[in-house]
Formats: sequence, C-alpha cells, structure tokens
Amino acid sequence: MGVSGPIRVVVAKPGLDGHDRGAKVIARALRDAGMEVIYTGLHQTPEQIVDTAIQEDADAIGLSILSGAHNTLFAKVLELLREREAEDIKVFGGGIIPEDDIAPLKAQGVAEIFTPGAPTTEVVEWVRSHVRPVAA
Repeated sequence: MGVSGPIRVVVAKPGLDGHDRGAKVIARALRDAGMEVIYTGLHQTPEQIVDTAIQEDADAIGLSILSGAHNTLFAKVLELLREREAEDIKVFGGGIIPEDDIAPLKAQGVAEIFTPGAPTTEVVEWVRSHVRPVAA
C-alpha cells in the first residue's frame, strides 16, 4: 500500500454486469478530487481485480455491482486479498445492493457500501477519511 502521494483507487466492474455509468461517475469524482484512479473496465474477474490492485499499489478497491451477484463477488475479492496478504487494501462498493445484504457484507470485511443516489461528494469524503486517514 502506498504511503505517500495521492490515494490510489482501483474501480472495477466484476462479473457479467455490462452497465458501467455509475462506476465511471465515481471514478471521475475520485480523480477530480485528486486521487489516482485505475478503471479496469467491464467483465473483470475477482482475480483480475485483485491482481490489478496489487500491481498498481492501490490503497482501495471500489466495486460497482448491479447484477445481483454482490454477495459472491465481494466475498471472492476479500478472500483473494487475504490469500495474497493484501488485506490492507480497503474494499468498498456500490450498486443495486439490498439493505438486508449490507450488514453481512460489512461483517465479511467490506468497508462501506453506497447505494443508488449516494452523492459523489459522500463517496469522495468517505475515501479521504477512511482509506488513508491522516494521522492525528
């Protein structure tokens, strides 16, 4: 994990979901806020996402999931991060995720979930304050 310079975030679209407008909006908001963003594109496997995050020395992975496969895909990304000893990379996400699934996802290790309509400023501020918080 990088300790100096801008926060580095991999924004990814795992699985078969082909709708990436939200991911692109978040990627642009993070970039405009001074972060380095690596957008992986559509149809990425969890393995590809974790490999990219490690290779890019990312501080966080933002997953955008609209397909309904959030429980499986988040779990696999978290499992791969543990296997690769890269648990310091925070995972957050957004998309069409039912309220009932949010607490179990957080219990597995997902740091935050943003649902449709969340302002981009909220995502930016969360990343700034939780991904690489400034030491007090």
